[in-house]
Amino acid sequence: MTITADRSFTRIDDETRRQGLRRMRVVATGLLVLMAVIYVLTYDRGSGWDYVNSAAEAGMIGAIADWFAVTALFRHPLGIPIPHTALVSRRKNDLGASLEQFVRENFLTPAVLREKFTDAQVVLRLGEWLAEPEHAERVVSEAAPFLRRGLERVDEPELRTLIEDVLLPRVRREPLSPVAGHLLERVIEDGSHHGLVDLAARELHAWLALHQDEVEVIVRSRAPSWAPSWVNDQVTRRVYQEVLRWARDVKDDPRHNVRQALDSYLSELGADLQHEPRTQARFESLKERLLEHPQVATTGVRLAETLRNSVLEALEDPASPLRERMVSALRDLGARVVTDGGLRAKLDEWTADTVVALVERYGPEITSVISSTIERWDAREASEKIELHVGRDLQFIRINGTVVGALVGLVIHGLSQLLL
Repeated sequence: MTITADRSFTRIDDETRRQGLRRMRVVATGLLVLMAVIYVLTYDRGSGWDYVNSAAEAGMIGAIADWFAVTALFRHPLGIPIPHTALVSRRKNDLGASLEQFVRENFLTPAVLREKFTDAQVVLRLGEWLAEPEHAERVVSEAAPFLRRGLERVDEPELRTLIEDVLLPRVRREPLSPVAGHLLERVIEDGSHHGLVDLAARELHAWLALHQDEVEVIVRSRAPSWAPSWVNDQVTRRVYQEVLRWARDVKDDPRHNVRQALDSYLSELGADLQHEPRTQARFESLKERLLEHPQVATTGVRLAETLRNSVLEALEDPASPLRERMVSALRDLGARVVTDGGLRAKLDEWTADTVVALVERYGPEITSVISSTIERWDAREASEKIELHVGRDLQFIRINGTVVGALVGLVIHGLSQLLL
């Protein structure tokens, strides 16, 4: 419906232009006829009518000259192939190329684009729009089908190809020990690993508390065979109780020496992974052994497939946590853009640079639409289209030529009478 409405609007608009052009032609031609009638009626009447006659004569000359000039732009006057007439139909390709160059050099310049983009405050207006919950939800709703279709096109063979032919060879080529060391160092500095340590300590204590028999069997298997059984039983229970107490202390005391020792060890490991050659070599060797295992690619494909299916299900459900999080993130981003002037200035600069770079790179291809479109037009069609848009205004040249010609003729006749 939109396309039909647009086309209907174009037809109505063209018809309006055509009617306006027709009316102005009638007015301009009417002035010429009026000058001719006045000229005939005042011809050789004397008694001051010679001034009117001279003005009418000059008005006819100006009207005919300007009619010829305006008509010669679009067609041969009276159908006579006079040289240098019908300029638009004969040189439409040159006109298209000139128009393309004019647009590119005067409208698609970096200075003009940057100024217009900045004045439009695109980032601020987009931020205000996204800050509204219904708008952020609309963006996610519109984007979700495209994301879903994109993920659906990625099947298991493509995932396997990506992992086996792209990711794993890249991981194998790149030395990962410095990256892993730097990451580990930052994790220790931020204390991000404490949650994992707490979980491990709780699980260890819980397992020991629930598996006393298994622990005692392990300890008893290490006891000397020559010792009396009741001694071994006492020692076994004592060892179990101490191990259980130690696990509880590690679980409950955030400053336990085991935790501190672990932090110290991980910090040293992070530094060695970045700077110590032997540690780096051992890490890279471990990486190679892991990558050579046949199950690595299969496991990676399964994980990727599971992740893909989970995301697809989340995108399908409008009330899924993923879509709700996407809406919330967009809304928060919009609100921050509105309130944070520094962020907005950076985004304005970045987007303006991006627009300028894109236009500088693809500007000639964009403006080439002008010349290529005009080249496809038929010569007569091009002439009619251009005349339809500018012909009405050009009729004022004929009107002005008639009026100015009459005034000039009147002045010249008057001066001639003074000189006689």
